[in-house]
Amino acid sequence: MSITRRVFLKNSAMAMVSTAVVPSFLTRAVYGSGLPQGKKRLVVIFQRGAADGLNIVVPHGEPNYYAMRPTINIPQRDVIDLDGMFGLHPSLASFKPIWDQKHLAIVHAAGSPDPTRSHFDAQDFMESGTPGYKGTEDGWLNRALRVKTSAEKNDPFRAVAVGTNLPRILAGHEPAIAVSNVKQFGVGGNNPAATPAANSFESMYEGSVDSVLHGTGQETFDAVKMLRAADPSKYQPALGADYPRGRFGEALKQTAQLIKANLGVQVAFTDIGGWDHHVNEGSTQGQIANVLREFGQSISAFWTDLGDLQEETVVVTMSEFGRTAHENGNRGTDHGHANVMFVLGGPVRGGRVYGQWPGLAPNQLYEGRDLALTTDFRRVVGEGVYRHLGNRDLDTVFPNFENSPKNFLGLLG
Repeated sequence: MSITRRVFLKNSAMAMVSTAVVPSFLTRAVYGSGLPQGKKRLVVIFQRGAADGLNIVVPHGEPNYYAMRPTINIPQRDVIDLDGMFGLHPSLASFKPIWDQKHLAIVHAAGSPDPTRSHFDAQDFMESGTPGYKGTEDGWLNRALRVKTSAEKNDPFRAVAVGTNLPRILAGHEPAIAVSNVKQFGVGGNNPAATPAANSFESMYEGSVDSVLHGTGQETFDAVKMLRAADPSKYQPALGADYPRGRFGEALKQTAQLIKANLGVQVAFTDIGGWDHHVNEGSTQGQIANVLREFGQSISAFWTDLGDLQEETVVVTMSEFGRTAHENGNRGTDHGHANVMFVLGGPVRGGRVYGQWPGLAPNQLYEGRDLALTTDFRRVVGEGVYRHLGNRDLDTVFPNFENSPKNFLGLLG
Protein backbone atom coordinates (compact mmCIF):
# COMPACT_ATOMS: atom_id res chain seq x y z
CA MET A 1 0.00 0.00 0.00
CA SER A 2 1.46 3.39 -0.98
CA ILE A 3 2.26 6.27 1.35
CA THR A 4 -0.80 8.06 0.02
CA ARG A 5 -2.94 5.40 1.64
CA ARG A 6 -1.01 4.50 4.75
CA VAL A 7 0.88 6.79 7.08
CA PHE A 8 2.75 5.72 10.19
CA LEU A 9 3.97 8.25 12.74
CA LYS A 10 5.63 6.32 15.55
CA ASN A 11 6.80 7.40 18.98
CA SER A 12 4.73 10.58 18.97
CA ALA A 13 1.28 11.57 20.07
CA MET A 14 -0.36 9.93 17.07
CA ALA A 15 0.07 7.06 14.66
CA MET A 16 -2.47 6.73 11.88
CA VAL A 17 -3.61 4.33 9.21
CA SER A 18 -6.23 5.94 7.03
CA THR A 19 -7.78 6.56 3.67
CA ALA A 20 -9.23 9.91 2.72
CA VAL A 21 -12.21 10.72 4.93
CA VAL A 22 -15.12 13.12 4.90
CA PRO A 23 -15.30 15.37 7.99
CA SER A 24 -18.77 14.30 9.07
CA PHE A 25 -17.45 14.26 12.61
CA LEU A 26 -17.15 18.06 12.53
CA THR A 27 -20.90 18.26 13.06
CA ARG A 28 -20.64 16.23 16.25
CA ALA A 29 -20.83 17.71 19.72
CA VAL A 30 -17.96 17.60 22.21
CA TYR A 31 -17.87 16.90 25.95
CA GLY A 32 -20.94 17.84 27.88
CA SER A 33 -23.24 18.29 24.89
CA GLY A 34 -24.83 14.88 24.65
CA LEU A 35 -23.70 11.27 24.50
CA PRO A 36 -23.83 9.10 21.38
CA GLN A 37 -27.11 7.29 20.97
CA GLY A 38 -27.24 3.63 19.97
CA LYS A 39 -23.51 3.47 19.25
CA LYS A 40 -22.41 -0.01 20.25
CA ARG A 41 -18.71 -0.43 20.90
CA LEU A 42 -16.26 -3.27 21.54
CA VAL A 43 -13.16 -2.72 23.71
CA VAL A 44 -10.38 -5.33 23.50
CA ILE A 45 -7.64 -5.63 26.14
CA PHE A 46 -4.55 -7.77 25.58
CA GLN A 47 -2.56 -9.15 28.53
CA ARG A 48 0.87 -9.43 26.91
CA GLY A 49 3.27 -11.97 28.32
CA ALA A 50 0.97 -14.97 28.81
CA ALA A 51 -1.09 -14.50 31.95
CA ASP A 52 -1.49 -17.33 34.45
CA GLY A 53 -5.21 -18.01 34.13
CA LEU A 54 -5.12 -20.66 36.86
CA ASN A 55 -4.06 -18.09 39.44
CA ILE A 56 -6.39 -15.40 38.07
CA VAL A 57 -9.64 -17.37 38.09
CA VAL A 58 -8.72 -20.07 40.55
CA PRO A 59 -10.25 -23.58 40.25
CA HIS A 60 -10.29 -23.88 44.03
CA GLY A 61 -12.76 -26.78 43.82
CA GLU A 62 -10.19 -28.79 41.84
CA PRO A 63 -7.93 -30.75 44.27
CA ASN A 64 -5.22 -31.18 41.65
CA TYR A 65 -4.71 -27.43 41.53
CA TYR A 66 -3.29 -27.30 45.05
CA ALA A 67 -1.17 -30.42 44.56
CA MET A 68 0.44 -28.94 41.44
CA ARG A 69 1.25 -25.58 42.97
CA PRO A 70 2.53 -26.09 46.50
CA THR A 71 4.08 -22.61 46.91
CA ILE A 72 2.22 -20.33 44.46
CA ASN A 73 -1.38 -21.51 44.81
CA ILE A 74 -4.06 -19.09 46.02
CA PRO A 75 -5.20 -20.49 49.38
CA GLN A 76 -8.86 -21.38 49.47
CA ARG A 77 -9.44 -19.00 52.37
CA ASP A 78 -8.22 -16.08 50.22
CA VAL A 79 -10.07 -16.91 47.01
CA ILE A 80 -13.10 -14.73 46.26
CA ASP A 81 -15.54 -17.55 45.62
CA LEU A 82 -17.85 -17.26 42.61
CA ASP A 83 -19.68 -20.57 42.29
CA GLY A 84 -18.08 -23.12 44.58
CA MET A 85 -15.68 -24.29 41.88
CA PHE A 86 -14.05 -21.10 40.66
CA GLY A 87 -13.02 -17.92 42.40
CA LEU A 88 -11.15 -14.70 41.78
CA HIS A 89 -7.64 -13.90 42.93
CA PRO A 90 -8.00 -11.49 45.88
CA SER A 91 -6.36 -8.71 43.86
CA LEU A 92 -9.44 -8.80 41.62
CA ALA A 93 -11.82 -7.87 44.43
CA SER A 94 -13.03 -4.91 42.38
CA PHE A 95 -14.49 -7.37 39.84
CA LYS A 96 -16.84 -9.00 42.36
CA PRO A 97 -19.52 -6.24 42.34
CA ILE A 98 -19.63 -6.38 38.52
CA TRP A 99 -19.99 -10.15 38.74
CA ASP A 100 -22.78 -9.82 41.29
CA GLN A 101 -24.57 -7.35 38.98
CA LYS A 102 -24.30 -10.04 36.26
CA HIS A 103 -22.34 -7.80 33.91
CA LEU A 104 -19.14 -9.87 34.13
CA ALA A 105 -18.71 -13.30 32.57
CA ILE A 106 -15.69 -15.60 32.57
CA VAL A 107 -14.61 -18.08 29.91
CA HIS A 108 -12.10 -20.59 31.27
CA ALA A 109 -9.87 -22.98 29.32
CA ALA A 110 -10.02 -20.55 26.39
CA GLY A 111 -7.46 -19.25 23.92
CA SER A 112 -5.74 -20.01 20.65
CA PRO A 113 -5.63 -23.62 19.44
CA ASP A 114 -2.17 -23.19 17.95
CA PRO A 115 0.43 -25.07 20.03
CA THR A 116 3.20 -22.46 19.78
CA ARG A 117 4.86 -21.35 22.98
CA SER A 118 6.43 -18.31 21.31
CA HIS A 119 5.11 -15.00 22.63
CA PHE A 120 5.64 -13.30 19.28
CA ASP A 121 3.90 -15.94 17.17
CA ALA A 122 1.04 -16.48 19.61
CA GLN A 123 0.28 -12.77 19.88
CA ASP A 124 0.44 -12.44 16.10
CA PHE A 125 -2.01 -15.32 15.67
CA MET A 126 -4.49 -13.92 18.18
CA GLU A 127 -4.34 -10.43 16.69
CA SER A 128 -4.59 -11.60 13.09
CA GLY A 129 -7.37 -14.02 14.04
CA THR A 130 -5.76 -16.81 12.01
CA PRO A 131 -3.95 -19.18 14.43
CA GLY A 132 -1.21 -21.18 12.76
CA TYR A 133 -1.07 -19.00 9.64
CA LYS A 134 1.49 -16.19 9.41
CA GLY A 135 0.49 -14.80 6.03
CA THR A 136 -2.48 -12.71 7.22
CA GLU A 137 -1.77 -9.03 6.63
CA ASP A 138 -4.56 -7.42 8.62
CA GLY A 139 -6.04 -7.81 12.10
CA TRP A 140 -9.41 -9.30 12.98
CA LEU A 141 -10.58 -6.18 14.81
CA ASN A 142 -9.98 -4.14 11.67
CA ARG A 143 -11.82 -6.70 9.54
CA ALA A 144 -14.72 -6.58 11.98
CA LEU A 145 -15.40 -3.02 10.82
CA ARG A 146 -15.79 -3.74 7.11
CA VAL A 147 -19.56 -4.00 6.75
CA LYS A 148 -20.80 -0.74 8.17
CA THR A 149 -22.52 2.33 6.78
CA SER A 150 -20.58 4.93 4.85
CA ALA A 151 -21.17 7.46 7.63
CA GLU A 152 -19.54 5.19 10.19
CA LYS A 153 -16.61 4.54 7.90
CA ASN A 154 -15.98 8.28 7.78
CA ASP A 155 -15.47 8.61 11.53
CA PRO A 156 -11.72 9.11 12.09
CA PHE A 157 -12.04 7.90 15.67
CA ARG A 158 -14.11 4.87 14.77
CA ALA A 159 -11.19 2.53 15.58
CA VAL A 160 -8.74 3.66 18.25
CA ALA A 161 -5.78 2.09 20.01
CA VAL A 162 -4.42 3.81 23.09
CA GLY A 163 -0.69 3.26 22.79
CA THR A 164 2.38 4.44 20.91
CA ASN A 165 1.87 2.45 17.73
CA LEU A 166 -1.03 0.97 15.85
CA PRO A 167 -1.27 -2.68 16.98
CA ARG A 168 -1.43 -5.69 14.72
CA ILE A 169 -5.07 -6.29 15.60
CA LEU A 170 -6.13 -2.95 14.03
CA ALA A 171 -3.92 -3.07 10.94
CA GLY A 172 -5.86 -3.19 7.70
CA HIS A 173 -7.96 -1.30 5.18
CA GLU A 174 -10.31 0.37 7.63
CA PRO A 175 -9.14 3.73 9.04
CA ALA A 176 -7.65 3.40 12.52
CA ILE A 177 -5.59 5.65 14.76
CA ALA A 178 -3.25 5.13 17.68
CA VAL A 179 -3.15 7.71 20.45
CA SER A 180 -0.35 7.61 22.99
CA ASN A 181 -1.44 10.68 24.94
CA VAL A 182 -4.77 12.44 24.49
CA LYS A 183 -3.39 15.57 26.16
CA GLN A 184 -0.64 15.87 23.53
CA PHE A 185 -2.97 15.55 20.59
CA GLY A 186 -2.30 18.84 18.82
CA VAL A 187 -1.45 20.53 15.54
CA GLY A 188 0.46 23.54 14.43
CA GLY A 189 2.51 26.09 16.28
CA ASN A 190 -0.53 27.59 18.01
CA ASN A 191 -0.75 24.63 20.41
CA PRO A 192 1.93 24.74 23.11
CA ALA A 193 1.21 21.11 24.04
CA ALA A 194 1.83 19.78 20.54
CA THR A 195 4.94 17.67 20.11
CA PRO A 196 7.57 18.66 17.52
CA ALA A 197 6.73 15.44 15.69
CA ALA A 198 3.09 16.44 15.44
CA ASN A 199 4.01 19.88 14.12
CA SER A 200 6.33 18.35 11.53
CA PHE A 201 3.62 15.89 10.52
CA GLU A 202 1.20 18.73 9.80
CA SER A 203 3.83 20.66 7.86
CA MET A 204 4.50 17.61 5.72
CA TYR A 205 0.84 17.46 4.79
CA GLU A 206 0.53 21.19 4.15
CA GLY A 207 3.50 21.13 1.80
CA SER A 208 2.47 18.03 -0.07
CA VAL A 209 1.62 18.26 -3.76
CA ASP A 210 -0.29 15.00 -3.51
CA SER A 211 -3.96 15.96 -3.21
CA VAL A 212 -4.95 12.60 -1.71
CA LEU A 213 -2.24 12.75 0.93
CA HIS A 214 -3.06 16.39 1.68
CA GLY A 215 -6.76 15.62 2.03
CA THR A 216 -6.12 12.74 4.36
CA GLY A 217 -3.82 14.82 6.51
CA GLN A 218 -6.15 17.81 6.69
CA GLU A 219 -9.12 15.73 7.73
CA THR A 220 -7.03 13.99 10.36
CA PHE A 221 -5.83 17.26 11.79
CA ASP A 222 -9.38 18.58 11.83
CA ALA A 223 -10.14 15.58 14.03
CA VAL A 224 -7.19 16.44 16.24
CA LYS A 225 -8.43 20.03 16.57
CA MET A 226 -11.87 18.78 17.51
CA LEU A 227 -10.44 16.57 20.22
CA ARG A 228 -8.29 19.42 21.49
CA ALA A 229 -11.37 21.64 21.62
CA ALA A 230 -12.79 19.22 24.17
CA ASP A 231 -9.84 20.23 26.41
CA PRO A 232 -8.96 16.72 27.60
CA SER A 233 -6.56 18.11 30.21
CA LYS A 234 -9.61 19.12 32.23
CA TYR A 235 -11.29 15.73 31.97
CA GLN A 236 -12.75 14.47 35.23
CA PRO A 237 -13.69 10.78 35.51
CA ALA A 238 -17.14 9.93 36.83
CA LEU A 239 -17.64 9.80 40.56
CA GLY A 240 -16.20 6.55 41.93
CA ALA A 241 -13.97 5.88 38.90
CA ASP A 242 -10.65 5.65 40.73
CA TYR A 243 -8.00 4.81 38.14
CA PRO A 244 -4.75 3.50 39.63
CA ARG A 245 -1.46 5.14 38.72
CA GLY A 246 0.38 3.48 35.88
CA ARG A 247 0.31 3.12 32.11
CA PHE A 248 -2.66 0.76 31.93
CA GLY A 249 -4.90 2.84 34.20
CA GLU A 250 -4.02 5.93 32.19
CA ALA A 251 -4.71 4.10 28.92
CA LEU A 252 -8.20 3.09 30.03
CA LYS A 253 -8.92 6.57 31.36
CA GLN A 254 -8.00 7.99 27.96
CA THR A 255 -10.13 5.33 26.27
CA ALA A 256 -13.07 6.49 28.38
CA GLN A 257 -12.32 10.10 27.43
CA LEU A 258 -12.42 9.29 23.73
CA ILE A 259 -15.64 7.30 24.05
CA LYS A 260 -17.38 9.96 26.13
CA ALA A 261 -16.22 12.76 23.80
CA ASN A 262 -18.83 11.56 21.29
CA LEU A 263 -16.26 11.05 18.54
CA GLY A 264 -17.87 7.90 17.16
CA VAL A 265 -15.55 5.31 18.74
CA GLN A 266 -16.77 1.85 17.79
CA VAL A 267 -13.79 -0.35 18.61
CA ALA A 268 -10.95 0.41 21.00
CA PHE A 269 -7.83 -1.48 22.01
CA THR A 270 -5.15 -1.29 24.66
CA ASP A 271 -2.81 -3.70 26.39
CA ILE A 272 -0.97 -4.41 29.63
CA GLY A 273 2.31 -6.26 30.01
CA GLY A 274 4.07 -7.89 32.94
CA TRP A 275 2.57 -11.41 32.91
CA ASP A 276 5.60 -13.58 32.05
CA HIS A 277 6.27 -15.00 35.51
CA HIS A 278 8.91 -17.71 35.13
CA VAL A 279 10.47 -16.88 38.50
CA ASN A 280 8.86 -15.96 41.84
CA GLU A 281 5.35 -15.51 40.49
CA GLY A 282 3.94 -15.09 43.95
CA SER A 283 0.52 -15.91 45.31
CA THR A 284 -1.69 -13.44 47.18
CA GLN A 285 1.36 -11.18 47.27
CA GLY A 286 4.11 -10.66 44.75
CA GLN A 287 4.35 -10.20 40.99
CA ILE A 288 1.04 -11.64 39.87
CA ALA A 289 -0.85 -9.97 42.71
CA ASN A 290 0.59 -6.58 41.79
CA VAL A 291 -0.18 -6.73 38.09
CA LEU A 292 -3.64 -8.17 38.77
CA ARG A 293 -4.41 -5.30 41.12
CA GLU A 294 -3.52 -2.79 38.40
CA PHE A 295 -5.46 -4.80 35.82
CA GLY A 296 -8.60 -5.20 37.91
CA GLN A 297 -8.78 -1.72 39.39
CA SER A 298 -8.17 -0.09 36.00
CA ILE A 299 -10.93 -2.06 34.30
CA SER A 300 -13.34 -1.49 37.20
CA ALA A 301 -12.64 2.26 37.11
CA PHE A 302 -13.21 2.27 33.36
CA TRP A 303 -16.50 0.44 33.85
CA THR A 304 -17.65 2.97 36.45
CA ASP A 305 -16.47 5.88 34.31
CA LEU A 306 -18.64 4.78 31.37
CA GLY A 307 -21.84 5.35 33.34
CA ASP A 308 -24.86 5.04 31.07
CA LEU A 309 -22.60 4.00 28.19
CA GLN A 310 -22.09 0.64 29.90
CA GLU A 311 -25.24 -0.56 28.16
CA GLU A 312 -23.66 -0.04 24.74
CA THR A 313 -20.20 -1.36 25.59
CA VAL A 314 -18.63 -4.83 25.69
CA VAL A 315 -15.08 -5.37 26.98
CA VAL A 316 -13.11 -8.55 26.21
CA THR A 317 -9.72 -9.54 27.62
CA MET A 318 -7.27 -12.05 26.17
CA SER A 319 -3.68 -13.26 26.50
CA GLU A 320 -1.53 -15.16 24.00
CA PHE A 321 -1.49 -18.40 26.02
CA GLY A 322 -1.61 -19.58 29.62
CA ARG A 323 1.00 -21.02 31.96
CA THR A 324 1.96 -24.54 32.94
CA ALA A 325 -0.35 -26.24 35.41
CA HIS A 326 2.59 -27.27 37.60
CA GLU A 327 4.79 -24.60 39.14
CA ASN A 328 8.45 -24.85 38.14
CA GLY A 329 11.58 -25.09 40.30
CA ASN A 330 11.84 -21.30 40.47
CA ARG A 331 8.41 -20.87 42.07
CA GLY A 332 7.07 -19.61 38.79
CA THR A 333 5.28 -21.03 35.75
CA ASP A 334 6.39 -21.61 32.18
CA HIS A 335 4.65 -21.14 28.85
CA GLY A 336 1.43 -23.14 28.70
CA HIS A 337 -1.68 -23.44 26.58
CA ALA A 338 -5.28 -22.57 27.57
CA ASN A 339 -6.10 -19.49 29.60
CA VAL A 340 -9.00 -17.42 30.91
CA MET A 341 -10.94 -14.56 29.26
CA PHE A 342 -13.14 -11.91 30.87
CA VAL A 343 -16.17 -10.45 29.11
CA LEU A 344 -18.01 -7.55 30.69
CA GLY A 345 -20.63 -5.11 29.52
CA GLY A 346 -24.24 -4.07 29.62
CA PRO A 347 -25.45 -6.81 27.22
CA VAL A 348 -23.32 -9.51 28.89
CA ARG A 349 -25.08 -12.43 30.58
CA GLY A 350 -22.73 -12.35 33.51
CA GLY A 351 -22.42 -14.00 36.88
CA ARG A 352 -21.38 -17.25 35.23
CA VAL A 353 -18.24 -19.15 34.20
CA TYR A 354 -18.64 -20.33 30.61
CA GLY A 355 -16.90 -23.08 28.72
CA GLN A 356 -16.16 -26.72 29.44
CA TRP A 357 -13.71 -27.32 32.28
CA PRO A 358 -11.25 -30.01 31.13
CA GLY A 359 -9.84 -30.83 34.55
CA LEU A 360 -6.29 -30.93 35.88
CA ALA A 361 -5.76 -34.65 36.35
CA PRO A 362 -2.59 -35.93 34.64
CA ASN A 363 -4.54 -37.59 31.83
CA GLN A 364 -6.56 -34.39 31.25
CA LEU A 365 -3.63 -32.04 30.71
CA TYR A 366 -2.56 -30.84 27.28
CA GLU A 367 0.77 -32.52 26.41
CA GLY A 368 0.87 -33.69 30.02
CA ARG A 369 1.64 -30.22 31.36
CA ASP A 370 -0.97 -27.55 30.51
CA LEU A 371 -4.61 -26.69 30.94
CA ALA A 372 -6.33 -28.08 27.84
CA LEU A 373 -8.20 -25.72 25.54
CA THR A 374 -11.95 -26.24 25.18
CA THR A 375 -13.06 -22.81 23.82
CA ASP A 376 -11.40 -21.15 20.85
CA PHE A 377 -10.98 -17.42 21.50
CA ARG A 378 -12.55 -16.71 18.10
CA ARG A 379 -15.79 -18.18 19.42
CA VAL A 380 -15.80 -15.56 22.21
CA VAL A 381 -14.82 -12.48 20.23
CA GLY A 382 -16.84 -13.70 17.25
CA GLU A 383 -19.99 -13.49 19.34
CA GLY A 384 -19.08 -9.90 20.18
CA VAL A 385 -18.50 -9.06 16.52
CA TYR A 386 -21.71 -10.75 15.38
CA ARG A 387 -24.20 -9.90 18.12
CA HIS A 388 -22.83 -6.62 19.42
CA LEU A 389 -21.18 -4.91 16.44
CA GLY A 390 -23.67 -6.47 14.05
CA ASN A 391 -21.14 -7.83 11.54
CA ARG A 392 -22.66 -11.05 10.20
CA ASP A 393 -19.76 -11.86 7.87
CA LEU A 394 -17.70 -13.91 10.31
CA ASP A 395 -16.12 -15.88 7.47
CA THR A 396 -14.26 -12.71 6.52
CA VAL A 397 -13.43 -11.66 10.06
CA PHE A 398 -12.18 -15.15 10.99
CA PRO A 399 -11.34 -16.99 7.76
CA ASN A 400 -11.13 -20.78 7.76
CA PHE A 401 -12.93 -21.06 11.08
CA GLU A 402 -16.47 -22.36 11.44
CA ASN A 403 -18.04 -19.73 13.69
CA SER A 404 -21.77 -20.27 13.36
CA PRO A 405 -24.00 -18.41 15.85
CA LYS A 406 -25.47 -21.75 16.86
CA ASN A 407 -22.10 -22.53 18.45
CA PHE A 408 -21.80 -19.29 20.43
CA LEU A 409 -21.58 -19.59 24.19
CA GLY A 410 -24.53 -17.28 24.79
CA LEU A 411 -22.44 -14.58 26.44
CA LEU A 412 -24.51 -11.71 25.07
CA GLY A 413 -28.21 -11.04 25.44
